[in-house]
Amino acid sequence: MADKANKEVAKEEATTNEQETATAEVEQPKEELSLKQRDPEKFLEEFNWHNYQEGIDPIDDGKLADFEKLVTENFVDTLDDEVVEGEVVFVTDRDAIIDINAKSEGVVSLNEFRYNPDLKVGDKVEVLIDVREDSTGQLILSHRKARTIKAWERVNTAHDEATIVNGFVKCRTKGGMIVDVFGIEAFLPGSQIDVKPIRDYDAYVGKTMEFKVVKINHEFKNVVVSHKALIEADIEEQKKEIIGQLEKGQVLEGVVKNITSYGVFVDLGGVDGLVHITDLSWSRINHPNEIVELDQKLNVVILDFDEDKTRIQLGLKQLNAHPWDALGDELKIGDRVKGKVVVIADYGAFIEVAEGVEGLIHVSEMSWSTHLRSAQDFVNVGDEVEAEILTLDREDRKMSLGIKQLSQDPWTDITSKYPVGSRHKGIVRNFTNFGVFVELEEGIDGLIYISDLSWTKKIKHPSEFTNIGDTLEVVVLELDVEGRKLSLGHKQTEDNPWDKYEAEFKVGSKHTAKIDEIVDKGAVINFNDDISAFVPKRHLEKEDGTDVQKGEEAEFQIIEFNKEFKKVVASHMAIHKEEEAKIVKAAAKKAEQQADESKPTLGDANSALQALKDKMDGK
Repeated sequence: MADKANKEVAKEEATTNEQETATAEVEQPKEELSLKQRDPEKFLEEFNWHNYQEGIDPIDDGKLADFEKLVTENFVDTLDDEVVEGEVVFVTDRDAIIDINAKSEGVVSLNEFRYNPDLKVGDKVEVLIDVREDSTGQLILSHRKARTIKAWERVNTAHDEATIVNGFVKCRTKGGMIVDVFGIEAFLPGSQIDVKPIRDYDAYVGKTMEFKVVKINHEFKNVVVSHKALIEADIEEQKKEIIGQLEKGQVLEGVVKNITSYGVFVDLGGVDGLVHITDLSWSRINHPNEIVELDQKLNVVILDFDEDKTRIQLGLKQLNAHPWDALGDELKIGDRVKGKVVVIADYGAFIEVAEGVEGLIHVSEMSWSTHLRSAQDFVNVGDEVEAEILTLDREDRKMSLGIKQLSQDPWTDITSKYPVGSRHKGIVRNFTNFGVFVELEEGIDGLIYISDLSWTKKIKHPSEFTNIGDTLEVVVLELDVEGRKLSLGHKQTEDNPWDKYEAEFKVGSKHTAKIDEIVDKGAVINFNDDISAFVPKRHLEKEDGTDVQKGEEAEFQIIEFNKEFKKVVASHMAIHKEEEAKIVKAAAKKAEQQADESKPTLGDANSALQALKDKMDGK
């Protein structure tokens, strides 16, 4: 490509020479010709560049000055970093040749025109001189940089003047969308897309929308735009108009804007109101989405609002009559109804017998058993149950129900089923410090006092004898029909072992046993699994004067037996004391016999007594 600037200079010089020749022929003064009268193109055609470069045709300073002036007036200064408009003069496979009215055409890569695949010769484009001249003397331009500079100028102007701009939504990003505004990637926060929450961001990708530039960070080159800001002004006017007309009891149409666990937000046309979950339906619901769905249109009634009318309480169920008002008059106490368990609490279960009509079954009305348990032991949420109406208050809209009333009270024929003295089996249900509660059947419980658990064992707490859930055999001891009380006994299922032990362990009987335990005032010995005896400390003395020790086996004599109080007292000392007494008695009898035969003297008697004493002393 010829150097356009050099051609222009040659044209100017040729024109100057031609004009000088014409002036000489017509004998006109040189100074009367102006630059406008010269012909630059003819000058370029006739100008001898070789002679000029070799210095054969010298140019005077005046002509050079005129040449510089011509260039200044007709060509762009390529040294200024300004955005200029150029014209596409040629398009190759890789580049576009742009004429910016400079000394030569410039080159722009077609990659910078990807957004405009229809670029053609004659199109006007904005460019910036990127590299003044490359190694081949070619002027390098940048359309992308020019667009960026112009885009920032436009964005700043739009921000300062609060004007509306068009943008192309390119894609989604974290927290919002990326929007192309004048070629700049701007951020559109999710909260600034619309006045209502956006659930499908992808629906906006690929759309061209109007935006308002709300924030520019020049340091980080960040731009934030908003579509919501364009419609908020209109909405604010609508909001004021709607709020001014609000009245309690007014019915309005709205659109479900948001659903939460505690209620539903409804858009009334720029004003939001809340329908609490308890105001959605007369029936109990677990979550509002059981009743409504997003974007659903529905009628609501205004229940209340604050002084500024910024918090509006709405109702949906109030548009229908209360179910209690529609409850049939024929329903009365004693009737049986069917319903579904909707709520379970520790104290009972709520049954929905009709839509919006609930009754409470207290846990005490679920079973004839006197031992209260959790309602969950009897029913589960969702169960279909049948119950009897116990109380009915239409004014306060309350109803109590009972399940146990559907079966016969087991205490009705208690005397025939559980007469005194009859034997039965029951399940241990509960402990107290004084006894055990045993369930004979559903609703029939009896108490076994701790003293009636065993004939022989000394029990401090029932847990030492049995466990919850164990099956025990019992005998009915007492029956109080009016008080609904039943006294039971377990030990009475066996014969009293103390009856046979009374003869075996009578006072004076002797038995061999080991010392099982040493206590403060003596020791305890066990003759068998049932009979234990107490040995006072002084009765532990052996013949040699020492005491019987723990684990040592010895012979013991029963010195006390009380069947009523189950008390047995034994003694080891009585064994050898009894032997001593026998010896003394035998010696006295022998002395008496000898006295009768030989009339012994007093000295003889003393000798006999001394011999007895020596024997007792162990000599």
